[in-house]
Amino acid sequence: MAFRKLLTGWAVTGTACVLSVALSNAHAASLADATSALSATPSPSSTTAQHANTGGPLGNAKVARLALDDAYLPVVHADMNAQIIQIPVVDEPGVTLETTVYRPEGPGPFPMVVFNHGKIQGDPRLQARSDPMSFAREFVRRGYVVVAPNRRGFAGSGGTYEQDGCDVASNGMGQASDVATAVDYMSKQPFVDANHIVVAGTSHGGLATMAYGTEAAKGVRALINFSGGLRQDACTGWQGNLTQAFGDYGGKARVASLWLYGDNDSVWSPDLVTKMFAAFRTAQASENGSVASAKLIDFGAYKNDAHRLVGDRDGVQVWWPKVESFLAEQGMPTSVQYRVATAAAPQASGYASIDAVGAVPFLDQAGRDGYRNFLKQYPSRAFAVSDSGAWSWAEGGDNPMAVAVANCQQHSSDPCRLYAVNGNVVWANDTAATAQNDSGDAHAVAANATDNAAEPSHSLASR
Repeated sequence: MAFRKLLTGWAVTGTACVLSVALSNAHAASLADATSALSATPSPSSTTAQHANTGGPLGNAKVARLALDDAYLPVVHADMNAQIIQIPVVDEPGVTLETTVYRPEGPGPFPMVVFNHGKIQGDPRLQARSDPMSFAREFVRRGYVVVAPNRRGFAGSGGTYEQDGCDVASNGMGQASDVATAVDYMSKQPFVDANHIVVAGTSHGGLATMAYGTEAAKGVRALINFSGGLRQDACTGWQGNLTQAFGDYGGKARVASLWLYGDNDSVWSPDLVTKMFAAFRTAQASENGSVASAKLIDFGAYKNDAHRLVGDRDGVQVWWPKVESFLAEQGMPTSVQYRVATAAAPQASGYASIDAVGAVPFLDQAGRDGYRNFLKQYPSRAFAVSDSGAWSWAEGGDNPMAVAVANCQQHSSDPCRLYAVNGNVVWANDTAATAQNDSGDAHAVAANATDNAAEPSHSLASR
C-alpha cells in the first residue's frame, strides 16, 4: 500500500440530542454523539405459490406461504457479541488501533464491512471510541462482521493524529493507511470472508473511505460514503481543496461507490456536494477509464441536520433501502439472517397525557422548562426523572431511553426512571423502570470541554 501517514484538520460527526438536569437552577450544557429511536424491521410479506403438481384436485390451487417474521431467526445478543481488540500498525511498531468488532453467532466465515468514524472538533484523543450501533445492527442482522477501527491518534488508539496543512487529498490518504491496516488484519481472521468486503464511512471517515478506494484490497467490492469530506475553515478555498481531493481519488478509483448526502447537511451545501461528485466522476472517466460505478443519492432533508443520518436509528429507514440495492448489485448479501435483540419501549401507563407538564413528579421550575423543551423534540425521545428531582431528556441516537436514564443518574443518588418515551407517558408510581444503561447506547461530551460536536446535541443539568 502506498498510503501516506498524514492526517489533519477537522470534520464533524455526531448525532442525537441529549438533555440532562438535576436539582438546582444552575445549568451546564452538554453535547452527545448518541443515536436514536426504534426503527421497525418489516416482516416478509405473505406470498402465494402455485402447487408444483398440476394433476389432481389441487392442481390449480394457490396455497399461501407462511409469513415468517424474524422471530424465527437465530438471535444475536443486543451487544452483537461486541469485542474491543487492538490491531497492530505494521509500519509503526508498538502502535495499535482500538477497534470494536461486532459479529453474528457461529464460526463464519462472514462477509465484512469496515466502518470509518468522523472527527469532532478539538483533540481527537478525547473523542469517544467508535461504536456505530445502528449501522452495525443492520449489517449483523444480515450476517456481516462489522469492524469499527479508531484511526491513529483517536480515542484509545496509539500513534499521533498528524496535521498536514490544507492538503485534503494527502489527509485522506493518511487516514486510508489505517483503514488498510484494519482491512488487511481482519481479512486474515478465520471468521471473515476476505472475498466479500465493504468499506463505509461517515464525514471524515467518508473521505478516508474514498481515499482507500484508490488502492483497495482485492476482496473489497463496495464503498459507501455517508456525507463524506473534511471541512477546514481555517484554510482559504477549502471547498476547492476538498473538491480536488475527490477528483484525485476518482482518477484512481477501481471500486464501485455509493454516495449519500442530504439537503440540510450542516457541513456541506448541496452545491458543494454536486461539485465533489462531479470531480470524482470526471476524473474517473478521463484518467483511468474505470468501469466501476459511482452513484450519488440525495436523500433530502433529515430531521434538523442530514449529517447525523448514519448515527441515528431513525436514519436506517432512509439509508438502508439505497444501500441494499447497491450491495445487491455488487454481489453482496442483503437478506436478513439473524434477529438482534433490542430493548422495547415501555407501554403507556395512563398516568397522564404526554403534554401535561404539571403532572411530571419531583420537578422544580427548571425541570418543567426542561420537559417543555423535551416536548419540542423529534418523536424518538425519552425523559427520565428521579425522586430527588434530577432529570434528563434525550433525542436521537441509537437508544435515547438509555441516554436519558444515564445522564439523569449522573446528577442523582436516587434511581432515575423513565417518565416518557416517544409520545407516551410510561411512568407508574408503583413500578420502577429499568435503566437501560448500555455502554454502546450513546456517548455524551460535556459542553465545557474543548470539543463541541457540530450536531445540535444538548445536555442540560441543574443541581
